This record gives sequence, structure tokens and C-alpha cells, in this order.
Amino acid sequence: MPTLPEPKPTAPAAGQAHLNDQAQQLLAAIEDAMRTPTSFRDDTPVPHHGTAPPVPQPGRPPMSQGAVDASTMMLSGGVATVLVGGAASLVMLASGHADPTVCAIIFGAPAGLVLALSRLVKRAKESQPDEHHHHYNGTVYQDQRHTHTSTRGVWAKTNNQQ
Repeated sequence: MPTLPEPKPTAPAAGQAHLNDQAQQLLAAIEDAMRTPTSFRDDTPVPHHGTAPPVPQPGRPPMSQGAVDASTMMLSGGVATVLVGGAASLVMLASGHADPTVCAIIFGAPAGLVLALSRLVKRAKESQPDEHHHHYNGTVYQDQRHTHTSTRGVWAKTNNQQ
């Protein structure tokens, strides 16, 4: 007797065959999305400086060094004021009958002393002359000339003499 090939089923398997097809489509879409690049890294060296204007960074706005110093000093003074005031409030609250004038003198004296000392140090730094260093490469010629100028008369005539 001749051997016949196995018959192929013409009907889908029992259950929901369309879900299997949807799962295959979903897996194919995921594989396709994984192959598509989502970012690019450019490893070419960047110039150290260029012609682009500076971009403001998040945080404090760009200011001069003096403005930054003044701003920092004001913020620090505000924090110090809160700390001293909080300590004074706690002392007056802890002792139900503390004299506010005495507390103001006790807690205000250190702040005044620190302020006076900081001003004294600042004035001492300002009184010192600036230190200048000049470095020259090559031959240096120093030419010191003194010019004496004399302007006299209604019709001014200037005579420069060396």
C-alpha cells in the first residue's frame, strides 16, 4: 500500500488564533523599534572657544564679581539675623520673664563686634599698596625723560623743554 503524506490541517487550532497573529505583529514592531537609533553621539573634538555668545545657565543670573560678593554677604547676613533672632526668641520663651532689652544687648553685641572687626580688616586691606609684578622677555630699554611745560600770557604759547 502506498504511503500518503500527513494531511495538513485546514482549520485553525482550537482557541483564538488571531491573538497569536497579533502577538507576532507586536513582537515584530518591537524588534523594528529596537533597530531604529534613538540617539546619536558625536565624538568629534569640540573647539575650546568659538563665536557663539554665552548661554545663561540655570540658577543665579550672571553678575559682576562685586555684585556676587554683595549678594552673598546679604544672604549670609539674613541667615545670621534669623539665627540670632531665633536664639533670642527661644531664650525669652524658655524663661517666661526675660527682659527683652537685656536679651537684645546680649545677642546684639556679638553681631556688632563681628561687624566692626570685619570693617577694620577691610580698611586694613585697602590701606596696603597694590603689589605689581612686571615680567619682560627680551631686551628692555628704559627711557626716563622729564618734560617741563610752561604756558604763559594771554595768547598762550607752550614751551616744552627737556
